[in-house]
Parts: sequence; structure tokens; C-alpha cells
Amino acid sequence: MAYTVEQIAQALGAKALGAFDIVIDRAAEPGDAGPRDIALAMKPAYAEGLAQGAARAAMLWDGADWQALGLEAAILVPRPRYAMAGLTAMLDLGEGWDDGVHPSAVIHPDAVISKDAHIGPLVVIGARAEIGAGTRIGPQVSIGVDAKIGAECLLREGVRIAARVQIGNRVIINPGAVLGGDGFSFVTPEKSAVENVRDSLGDQGDATAQSYARIHSLGSVRIGNDVEIGANTVIDRGTIRDTVINDRSKLDSAVMIGHNTIIGTDTLVCGMAGTAGSAQIGNNVVLGGRVAVADNIFVGDGAIIGGGSGVVSNVPAGRVMMGYPAIKMDAYVEMYKHLRRLGRVVRDVADLKKSVFKDGRSD
Repeated sequence: MAYTVEQIAQALGAKALGAFDIVIDRAAEPGDAGPRDIALAMKPAYAEGLAQGAARAAMLWDGADWQALGLEAAILVPRPRYAMAGLTAMLDLGEGWDDGVHPSAVIHPDAVISKDAHIGPLVVIGARAEIGAGTRIGPQVSIGVDAKIGAECLLREGVRIAARVQIGNRVIINPGAVLGGDGFSFVTPEKSAVENVRDSLGDQGDATAQSYARIHSLGSVRIGNDVEIGANTVIDRGTIRDTVINDRSKLDSAVMIGHNTIIGTDTLVCGMAGTAGSAQIGNNVVLGGRVAVADNIFVGDGAIIGGGSGVVSNVPAGRVMMGYPAIKMDAYVEMYKHLRRLGRVVRDVADLKKSVFKDGRSD
């Protein structure tokens, strides 16, 4: 769908300058932009690319000299990346799926499907499952018995929703995500070597090798409103109680959420991060890429965990952590600086030993 520069500016609550009536079909990087594109040149460094493209209009930082950049029109925004949220929502073409229920879908007669829901090709929906108004289910999605999916959701290709999973309104789930698989819960008849190591921090004790018995997962998964879940992300069902992702939290692709985990509101979990069983993650937390949170660990509200960190002890609210094991970020950075100097320190010590012990011996 096409919009004029003026329409885009009004929708974003931004200032438009120049030729308001230029028609825009899509957004583009400055060097790739054509005459019907809006170039995203939201920093001076990006604006340098405008000369390589053919954009007539651009989204620029507040105060930019748009005429000096050779443009016919500009939209000036004080917080460019936030403005991108509104712009990309306007220009998103969607998945191109047809409306209605595809004839190849397999829907149990006891399922409850809203009249204006879309059900794509080769979808399977189990008994007593409920699909809310305006929800769009993409190709090859499976939805288990007694699952409940709210209104205006988007489940993309190949999503798997297991039995009894509950999903709120306006939830987006990207391709290949799996919600409601069994938790990784096993136990040995006698105390195991792993349990001894955990208690002693190193000693396996006299435990013998044993086979594992499976603890079944009787809980499920509950997803709040306005949650987004990335491609190939996995959320395991709880053992007794549910695994819970609360309102407006966002999970990146390839994230692993273990059984019984509770994630608060407005929390970000970045790519390849994971939580072990029964972790509790607060509100407005950020877990950077490849962060690992150990089982039964609490991460307080507003905490930020740097990428690649391993969280093995509770994190107070508001704390910024990094490293393995994760410690306060400023302490970690200081330690890293010392580590980089370690080779020089070793050489200095060797030189001191030589000056004290003329023959090079230290004994």
C-alpha cells in the first residue's frame, strides 16, 4: 500500500518538510532507495549514502539540513528508531495468506474457531481448542487438545502448540517455535554423582552409575498479551504448575525456556539465551544473547545481563551483570583489563626474580 510523505508524517506524529505529496511504496537504505522509496538516513553517517541512491524523500534525525542533502522532502524525527516502529508497521506487507479456512486444514469438530479467523493450509487443530477473533494461523501449524489462542494473534509457518497451552491476545509466534514440549526432568533411584557435585562443588562422592527415571510434565504453558516469540524458540511445559511468559515480553529466535520458568512483563530475551527449570525472571529484564540462567535462579526487576554470561546466583533488581560466572559488569570489565595485562605482569615478575637471584634460581 502506498502513502504520501504527509500521511506517513501524520501517522508518526512527526514533522514533514518539502513536497508532501510524494508517494512512498516502501522503505529502503539510502544507497538502495529509489524515487518511490523513503530512505532511512537517521544518522549523519547514514545520510552519506543518499548520493548513491535515487531517493526523493528520507526519514532524518531532528534538525537535519534535508535540502543540503539533495532531497525534495523529509520527515524529521527526534527518536528515529522509535519512529521506525510506526513506519514499518505501516509498510508491512504481511504474509500474503488468503482469508478463511483452507480446505486442507484438519479441524476437530469440537474445536471452537472464530468466524473471522484465518486457518492456513495443512493446519491441524485438536479437540476443544479455541481460536480467537482475527487470529491468523499459517501453513502447517499444529494446535493441541484444549489449547486456547486469543484474538488478533499471528502464528507463522510450522508453529507447534501443544495440548492445554494458553495464549493471550495479539501474540506473534514466528516459524518453527514449539510451545508446550515436555520439560527436561529426570531423576535417579539413589543420589547421583551430579547431586553430590552440586552439594560439594567438585566431589562426585561414592555415587554409582544409574539409569534415569522420567518425571512427567503435568503443567502447561501460559503466554500473556502482546508477547512475541522468535523462530525456533522452545518453551517447555511445567512439571506441576505452568511455565509463564507475562505481558509484552519479547523472546528472540533460538531461545530455550525451561520448565516452570516465570518471565515477567516487558522483558527481552535475546537470541540463543536460555533458562533452566524454575528460573524466575523479573519485569523489564534484558537477557543478552547466549545468556544462560541456572535452575531455580531469581533475576530481579530491571536487571541487565550482558551477552554470553552465565547466571549461577540470584541477581538483585537493577543490577548490571556480565561474565561467567556473572558478576557486576564494572567489576568484570576491570578484571578483564587486568587479565589482558597478565602477560606483562608475568614478564615483570620474571625480570624481578632475575635481579634478586643472579643465577636465575628462586630457591
